[in-house]
Amino acid sequence: MPNANEVAHGFPHLDTVRTAITALYRRLSADGVRRYAISVPAADVAFGDEDDLHLGAQRVAAALVRHLGLPGLPQARMVVTFREMEHAASVELAAGPEYFIELNDRFRRHRRDVGAALAHEITHVLLHRLDLGFATTRDNEILTDVVTTYLGAGWLLLDAYREDAVSSQKLGYLTPEEFGYVLAKRAEVFDEDPSPWFTSAAAYEAWVRGRDLAAGDRRRPPLAQAGWAARHRYTKERRYGRAAPGASYAFEGTGASMRVSFPCPVCRQRLRVPAGRRLHARCRVCGSVLECEA
Repeated sequence: MPNANEVAHGFPHLDTVRTAITALYRRLSADGVRRYAISVPAADVAFGDEDDLHLGAQRVAAALVRHLGLPGLPQARMVVTFREMEHAASVELAAGPEYFIELNDRFRRHRRDVGAALAHEITHVLLHRLDLGFATTRDNEILTDVVTTYLGAGWLLLDAYREDAVSSQKLGYLTPEEFGYVLAKRAEVFDEDPSPWFTSAAAYEAWVRGRDLAAGDRRRPPLAQAGWAARHRYTKERRYGRAAPGASYAFEGTGASMRVSFPCPVCRQRLRVPAGRRLHARCRVCGSVLECEA
């Protein structure tokens, strides 16, 4: 996991983020994702200056292993050490049951962020055990951030983001707003409000921006929650059987056989339903039931 001196903002990785959410649901199933309905509690990963450095790091790592529930490794043990290094942290991926995690020496002084660094690295182990990965290192790191967040430990990564006029810090590969987006997608599914957990004002602001974008996913045609203007545009495009460039939906066929495809607002799996009808569509990947005016 890299250090970041200059913090990028916005949603430059959004396509990969959405692909990662779909991949997670496909690999774990909807029932598997529901096992993570409760986020890791702040008390379980708290690490103060008065705690012993190594015992505290091991305790936090053990709490994250329990939360993430590494498949096939109920006794997985993370051995945490500190050293001077370029990146924030790294993990040695092996067969287990022991995994060796190295944290940057600066975490000796910034213990409040140890949980965030460990959450990312332990998720690397989880993905390794699940045999879930993308083709490039960049995309794999984005996948790791997304899975960490969606499974209830990534609020720590967003809370580690701090920025003011003289200094900045961010952990992970996603921008703060992208972390907020994934956190909001999780919050929608589990009816969760993560805002009380943030100790960083900058992190809270990024969560709000991500939440606003996530809310828009449920207001796009052909979903029934779409606004009047979007609905009017959709109806006109359906008449001609051609969606405008950049639209999230697409039309197939003509006349009575026309169908419209669009991304599920929960898992981003593309759905296909008959056009010109009001109906309920069920996503076969995440199980969501969606009201549509197609």
